[in-house]
Parts: sequence; C-alpha cells; structure tokens
Amino acid sequence: MSDRLTRIAIVSSDRCKPKKCRQECKKSCPVVKTGKLCIEVTTASKIAFISEELCIGCGICVKKCPFEAIQIINLPKDLDKDTTHRYGPNTFKLHRLPVPRPGQVLGLVGTNGIGKSTALKVLAGKLKPNLGRFTNPPDWQEILTYFRGSELQNYFTRILEDNLKAIIKPQYVDHIPKAVQGNVGQVLDQKDERDRKAELCKDLDLNQVIDRNVGDLSGGELQRFAIAVVAIQRAEIYMFDEPSSYLDVKQRLKAAQVIRSLLRADSYVIVVEHDLSVLDYLSDFICCLYGKPGAYGVVTLPFSVREGINIFLAGFVPTENLRFRDESLTFKVAETPQESAEEIETYARYKYPTMTKTQGNFRLHVMEGEFTDSQIVVMLGENGTGKTTFIRMLAGLLKPDVIGDTDVEIPEFNVSYKPQKISPKFQSTVRHLLHQKIRDSYTHPQFMSDVMKPLLIEQLMDQEVVNLSGGELQRVALCLCLGKPADIYLIDEPSAYLDSEQRIVASKVIKRFILHAKKTAFVVEHDFIMATYLADRVIVYEGNPSIDCTANAPQSLLTGMNLFLSHLDITFRRDPTNFRPRINKLDSTKDREQKHAGSYYYLDD
Repeated sequence: MSDRLTRIAIVSSDRCKPKKCRQECKKSCPVVKTGKLCIEVTTASKIAFISEELCIGCGICVKKCPFEAIQIINLPKDLDKDTTHRYGPNTFKLHRLPVPRPGQVLGLVGTNGIGKSTALKVLAGKLKPNLGRFTNPPDWQEILTYFRGSELQNYFTRILEDNLKAIIKPQYVDHIPKAVQGNVGQVLDQKDERDRKAELCKDLDLNQVIDRNVGDLSGGELQRFAIAVVAIQRAEIYMFDEPSSYLDVKQRLKAAQVIRSLLRADSYVIVVEHDLSVLDYLSDFICCLYGKPGAYGVVTLPFSVREGINIFLAGFVPTENLRFRDESLTFKVAETPQESAEEIETYARYKYPTMTKTQGNFRLHVMEGEFTDSQIVVMLGENGTGKTTFIRMLAGLLKPDVIGDTDVEIPEFNVSYKPQKISPKFQSTVRHLLHQKIRDSYTHPQFMSDVMKPLLIEQLMDQEVVNLSGGELQRVALCLCLGKPADIYLIDEPSAYLDSEQRIVASKVIKRFILHAKKTAFVVEHDFIMATYLADRVIVYEGNPSIDCTANAPQSLLTGMNLFLSHLDITFRRDPTNFRPRINKLDSTKDREQKHAGSYYYLDD
C-alpha cells in the first residue's frame, strides 16, 4: 500500500449542503458499498466527511455531487511526509515551509489560495504548525524535533526562546480603518520605536495626509500608511503581504526601498508580492509555491531571485523534476501581429483635440493625439496625474474647459468603463448579474472561449456577488467591461487583486479580445510586466500630481517607456530566457551604462 499515491479529498464547506441533496456521494461510493465507512454523511450533518485512508480515488463522488463540492486530488508521491499544517479534515494542506535567512529579504511567489498567507502566519508564530495531525496536535518540542537539521530549527528556537517580535502588514488594507482609530500622525507617534517618523513620512509621501483621519484615506494612502506603521516599529521579523497593491509605479519603488532599509544582520524580512518586477527588485532570494488553490500548497527550496521567478513562469521545478503548470508564460514583445502597410490603412483613425480641464486646484492639459482601432493604449503616470479625468473626457462624462484652436472635434464614442474601485452591491448570483448586464455576449461562443473560459468565470457563476473575493470580483468586472458592446474600452487597473498568473492571463484576454473585436482599449496599469505586455502605444503623464499635469500624445512603447522611466530614474533590462522586464539595481554597472546611453528601456533581444 505504501507505493500507492497519497491523495487528498477536499470538501468545500460553503458548497456542501447535505440537507439539500440526497447524499449522492455516499450512495455511489464503491468503498461504502463494501461496508467500510469511507464517506460519512447524514441529512442532519453539516458537511460530508471523506476518509482519505479508505478512499480509492475512483472519483465517482466528484461527478455525482450536485453542488460540485468535492475534489479528490492525487499528490506527488514524495509529499506524504512533509506536511506542515492542515486546518482540519478534508481541508487545505500546506507542505514544507519557506526558509527565511537573517539579513536577507525572502520573496514568496505563487497563485492565490495556495498557502502563502498560511506560511506567513506559521513563520510569525501566530499559527502553531500541527504537521497534519489536526486531531492531536504536537507540542513545540515535537515540532522542533521535526524541523531538526534544517535552517528552520534555529529559526523556531529563536522564536520560542528569544521571543522574536513579528509584525505582519495585512493583505487587505481596506480593513484597517475598522481596527485603527485616530489620525495618521497620532497613530505613527504611538508606534514610533525607531525615531524614523519624519524620514518615513517623507519617503512614503505621507506628509500631505498626516492630519487626516485613518478612515478618510484612499486605498493607496492606506497602503503606504500600513507600510509605515510596520516599518516604524522595532521587530526582528517583518512581513509584508502584497505591499504594492493600490500603489503607482513610483510609490512601489519607494515602498521597496523602505522595505529593504529594514534589513539588519539579525532581522528577517519576508515579502509576498504579485508584481514580479517589484518582487525582483525587492528580494535576495525566492521560494515558489505550487499546488492546487484551496486544496494543497507546496513550498520549493529557496532559489536565487532570477531563477525563482523564471521557475514560477516556466511552470517546472528542476530540483524536484516536477511540472506544476501545463504551459510556460513568456513575454515576447512581438506578440502583436506584424501588419502590412495596406492593412494599417484600413484601420479607422480617431483624433481628439488639445484640451484643458480644471477641477478645483488641479489642471490637466491634454495634447492632441490620435489612435486607431485594434490598438491598446497604456497610460503611464503616477496616481493623481489625471488619467481617470482624461478617460472621462473621452467618454463625454466631463466637458473640457478649453478646446484647442484646431478643427478637430471630440468624437462621440460609446464607452465601456471598468472603474478602479469595484464595490459589490448586486444582491444575487454572478449568473444573474451577467444575464442582466451582458446577456448577448455571455452566451456568445467566441466571447465564452476568448474571455469567460480563461478568466474562469464558470466556477463563480452560482456564487453571490457580495461574497466574492477581491480577485474574483476583478475578473467578473473585467468580463462585464469587455462584454458590453462599445467603441472604446477603458480599463482602470485590471491587475489589482489578481495574482501573478491571473495577471498574465488577464492581459492575454484583453489583448486577444481587442484584436478580434477591432476596438480600441485605453488601459491604466501600474504593474510593469503587464503594461509592457499590453501596450501598442503609450501616453505618458508628466507634471506635479494633483496640481498641474500634461498628457502627451500617444507614442511608441520604446520612446514612451524611455520618457517615463527617465522621470522615475530606473532602468530595465530583459531576461534572456523569457524576456520579462527586470529592474536594474540602482547604480549597478548596467544601470549606469543604460542611463549614460539614455536607453532606459531595453527592447532589443
């Protein structure tokens, strides 16, 4: 029996409803028919229990369950002894742990629901690992014996004996106002243990909001506030769960520098991040996580930064000789079809005039420009440089104050808009929402194969909209936006809340849809990898955020990126294996060479 594959059975607690079904799983199970208690469930029970020891992996119950609540997954063979934690019977299971090293930044990369936050909780000492024995959990002595001979042994010993203090920056910063009262300055003063308040407020641009109440902060301000609160305290273990969501490119790099500045010879810094270029810039080494979301997660051995991210993108772990994703993800820039000159002439061209708009004390000046259909225009700029204002002027929601003296009118467009902040107010299932909003599209076979399938909307169909997580909401919103028939699609930050794999899938979906539908898309995006993958043309925003800004005319990816990166003072190179853009470390040889040559952004392979 020992050579048999270990398998795990996952029963989803919110889908399994024994009161509403006829216990098909139990009735159809061949092991139950031989008289063994493999599946135990009655009409009175809350949830079905599946014994993994007795299960033979026939998969009949998976097919029979009317609510699709059961998953039976065969694990890779060598994993039966490495379980670190399991929450309960038929639930998520985490194998192995990432190994933090003092004085270095550990990056964790993997999809959502694969145990990164669980691993952080265990490493912070907030969750006692039960080594998979949830019925009789082991005591610390046994846990230490279990980790004997690995770097984790002295890490856990230090946590237990020296009382290492661990601080976590939570993943969802939207929940902070519920827990924290008072204004920004006061909270930082209370926590200030390292006399770094002035310096941190300057680095993270918190001086403008220092007197504001925490409840009135926007997403990006909350994120920077959360990073400041963690960085201002004195601790041995700092953990950051997705520090870059809501931030624009400049603030992401600032936050990365703040996080790197926390390193001391005996302190640990652990970062979970989905923006791969920022993760690359931040970490010293990387652990990938693979597995099946919501079922099990496995942590690989630590790799160097470049190797770790490339392994994650390739979907193959060489040290374990294991493929965990069918296709590898690459970033060839030449994914746009190379059109011939005649074909380009058939495209419809649209012009818009030079416009200015004043709102309160903010002035936006838009240079005249043009765009064609089947084209994606990415807008690059910091937060508060008027990207959304420009989008709304194109949509005709805002009237510009002054139109330049050209004879170009603002064309009338039908516009489909995906806003930056998505709040669920719809009181029914996703299926109803799609049916009500985009009935024709979501039944159309091309739309289903181009958009619905890759975004995995099928699995969400019967869930209530108000119960969806951030990433699920984002995918539904993207689907709604693309499903509405329009001339221009305006997509504001499609990558928020999505994990690194979903980001690449979402960019492919947008790109393919725009090419097939022969429409134009304007995208606001702060994730570098995604922006470079999507962009055909770029609009760069310059000026002082929320005071006076200029939107340049659309230009090519290379010149636009060069202009934008020269403001940020960073340079990019390309990775030779999968061509993803990588940020050069400040003042490295490559960085100085590229700055000297003025080529901040590399395209030549």
